[in-house]
Amino acid sequence: KDMASADEQRVQRQAFAGMIWNKQFYHLDIPRWLAGDPGQSPPSPERKRGRNSEWGNLNNADIVSMPDKWEYPWYASWDLAFHCIPFALIDAEFAKHQLVLLTREWYMHPNGQIPAYEWAFSDVNPPVHGWAAWRVFQIDRKQNGGSGDLEFLERVFHKLMLNFTWWVNQKDKSGKNIFQGGFLGLDNIGVFDRSAQLPTGGFLHQSDGTSWMAMYALNLMRIALELAEHNHVYEDIASKFFEHFLGIAEAMSSRYNDDDDDGLWDERDQFFYDVLNLPDDVKVRLRIRSMVGLIPLFAVETLEPELLDRLPGFQKRLEWLLAHRPDLAKLVSHWQSPGRGKRRLLSLLRGHRMKQLLRRMLDESEFLSDHGVRALSRAHFDRPYVLRIDGNDLTVRYTSAESDSRQFGGNSNWRGPIWFPVNFLIIESLQKFHHYYGDDFKVECPTGSGIFLTIAEVANELSHRLSRIFLKDASGNRPVLRQYPELQTDPHYQDYIPFYEYFDGDNGRGAGASHQTGWTGLIAKLLMPRTDG
Repeated sequence: KDMASADEQRVQRQAFAGMIWNKQFYHLDIPRWLAGDPGQSPPSPERKRGRNSEWGNLNNADIVSMPDKWEYPWYASWDLAFHCIPFALIDAEFAKHQLVLLTREWYMHPNGQIPAYEWAFSDVNPPVHGWAAWRVFQIDRKQNGGSGDLEFLERVFHKLMLNFTWWVNQKDKSGKNIFQGGFLGLDNIGVFDRSAQLPTGGFLHQSDGTSWMAMYALNLMRIALELAEHNHVYEDIASKFFEHFLGIAEAMSSRYNDDDDDGLWDERDQFFYDVLNLPDDVKVRLRIRSMVGLIPLFAVETLEPELLDRLPGFQKRLEWLLAHRPDLAKLVSHWQSPGRGKRRLLSLLRGHRMKQLLRRMLDESEFLSDHGVRALSRAHFDRPYVLRIDGNDLTVRYTSAESDSRQFGGNSNWRGPIWFPVNFLIIESLQKFHHYYGDDFKVECPTGSGIFLTIAEVANELSHRLSRIFLKDASGNRPVLRQYPELQTDPHYQDYIPFYEYFDGDNGRGAGASHQTGWTGLIAKLLMPRTDG
């Protein structure tokens, strides 16, 4: 009712309807699948050594939110985390149930890994479950007049600590707080399949894997601080995640130059890149300007002085660290607010580096399109990235919509299109940065335009551009339907809106699965007038 137009209401209503439609009963009994059906011929012995054979604990029989129950009729863990945000607006109990469900014993592996998806449960998806749990808690608390579901938060938090430990033990190959993780949901974004054995040998230090873990540490720290207001035992746990974040931030803060090749930040390009570590100890900077280098924006949290005053144990440890570890203290910004004390910023990016990263992200010749932030810089259309291995050239070229590569089956593409989940996280992260920096901190948007906006205004601009995909323009057309002109004008169809998997980085048309309301349903949240919380 508070939306500006009837068309916005129409889009949001259909997004919610699509979310509900994609609920499905999902039943998979791995022990039975491995053993075979009674009275039938036994399965091949290969089954017990093949795909998903290590998931003997998994026995699912639940109503679960699917990405798209036509084309993807199975759950995907990181997709589902994003589904829970729009669901929290209309059915918070279902959203909370979904987040807890994936951490239950008949889903989560005994070692703490959250199952990725039926195709390969052991694949590694970005660890966004902690972020989703905190956001659902906040949305639900606001809808209930300030009364939050602490039982839900505490319940999911304990299981997420197991998952965080799995990540630390399994995906930090060198023990330096620089993480791997494989493709991490970004399919073909790399020059080769990041989940497979690398054609060069060796391993990758991943900018996105490391940034996701920094974000995860901050998410769990913030949840622990909330729980600590009701049980001070959690102050110690909050301190643990605070210190873990600082360790990751320290590892990412080192610069790459001719004398120091350990960092992920490239001083020459002012951007984050993956680093290929070859068996002969040679390191190769993979200079692909992609979403991989923007994900460091997601690791951001502010600590209010009033919160710290209520948690003396955590504050004492924080102050001790900042006093006795100057190498870590420099990673924490603080702003003295008259009469309130110090507001602190925890982030992988502070003033200068954030401005440099935003300069590229808001450049319309690179990442910024009329309809959101592209997954790959458009600069790679004319200047594709090429890596030569054993006489063969591996190439990454900007492709605005459907993939031109058979990597990951060719049915999705992260080399140019606009994807809602990462765009949504960019917007939320910018809102957090603005909460710290305020209206005095401005950046040029678009880059080169001479127009300077606050970070909050940049977040609003990105939200507006994403909304344009679905809303009618001045000619009465919807960019999402650009490839179907007959649907634009047919009175029976023009107001029926498909929520595609991803969107053309040049013109906003829908691409990929056509009913993947799933994480594209985040548009329902973006269309809501924003208020604090």
